[in-house]
Formats: sequence, C-alpha cells, structure tokens
Amino acid sequence: MSEEYSAPGGHDRTGQAEAFDAIGGSYDVAFPHKDGQLAAGRRLAAELPAGARVLDVGCGTGLPTARQLTEAGHTVLGVDLSAGMLEIARANVPPPAAEFRRLDLADLRASGEGPAAVGTFDGIACFFALLMLPRKEIPSALRLLRSLLRPGGLLGLSMVEADLDDAEIPFLGHTIRVSGYLRDELRQVVRDAGFDIAHEESYTYAPASTTAPPEHQLFLHCRRG
Repeated sequence: MSEEYSAPGGHDRTGQAEAFDAIGGSYDVAFPHKDGQLAAGRRLAAELPAGARVLDVGCGTGLPTARQLTEAGHTVLGVDLSAGMLEIARANVPPPAAEFRRLDLADLRASGEGPAAVGTFDGIACFFALLMLPRKEIPSALRLLRSLLRPGGLLGLSMVEADLDDAEIPFLGHTIRVSGYLRDELRQVVRDAGFDIAHEESYTYAPASTTAPPEHQLFLHCRRG
C-alpha cells in the first residue's frame, strides 16, 4: 500500500501512485516509441547550457527523458509519486548523473529543509505529468515550476489534447484520473503562468494496444518569461 499523498486543497493522489506502482515496466511496453517525447527531449537537451541541472517531473521509469538528458551531459533530478517506477528508473539511469526522489510536484520548493527542497534548475522536463492533476491545480503547478527555473530557464511540457477535468479513465488495466485542455486553452494557461512558448509540435499516437484509441499529444517548448 502506498502512503497517502494529499496536495494543497486535500486532493489525494494515493490511487494514482498505486496504479503506476502496479503498471511498472509494462508502461514502456505499451508505449514503446514515444516519438514526440524523444523529439522534445532532444530539443531540450540541445538548447540547455553545457552541464545543465534539469528537473524531470513525473520521471516514471527514467526512459526516455532522464536517460536522454544524462547522455547529453546534463545532471538530472527525477521526481515521481510511484516508488515502483522510481525503482526501475534508478536501474535504467544510475547515479551519479541522475538522482530520483519520491515526491509530489505540489510539494517541491527551491529552498528550505528536507528532500522536497530541490533548488533551482536550468531546465525542467514535464512530459505528461500535469495530466495527473485536476485542472484547478494545473495553473499553480506551472507557476511552481517557473519558480524552480533560473532566469531564462527552459521548460519542455507535454499534455494530451482533451477537454477533461479529473476524469476517470482505464489505463493499462488500472483506473487513473486525468485532465487535459484543447490546445488554445493550454497555450493560454501556460502563458498566464509566466512562460513564453518558443516552439510547439503535435503528434497523433496510438499505444501498442488494440483497445486504446489514438491520442493527440501536444509538446510545448517554453522559456521562463
């Protein structure tokens, strides 16, 4: 049983963590290609300064993003709610180039005491992590990420394009809760949080499954404004 995670406002994410603990390595089997995420990770890695410090939010198994960033010479701190995913990530992307901590995005701080005091970063990868939040929490999560970026820092962000708010969906044999935006609204939410959008791409992606329909993935390459 996972320990409980409650974000400000009392939203309990225990069920999300338990689902991804159970999914574990089967996530990479069901999503084997990740073309959009690979392209966005390459862009982020290439545009960061040499030897940058990068936060990977919702790092999952460490593949592909944490590995991409470390192979490009950057240092990565990966955070995720799922202890099972983090165990796999530590094997996939071993230290010293990467460190992984079990943390909720809502708890992250630039300074203070404890493991949630993560410092500041040259770049942040946040690929599909905000999907796991209700819409009311997403603007504050983006502002929090901005506060963890150094001036001019980069944010690689992805979401699935969908008009959903904290909706239950079946996912790899489990139930998770997800949110999304249509693309114009997503752009506005990101800009309102203090980011400039420098580049945008979209992909239609079908998981390696006959039951899941294709999804429209949006990738935004942003800079702290």
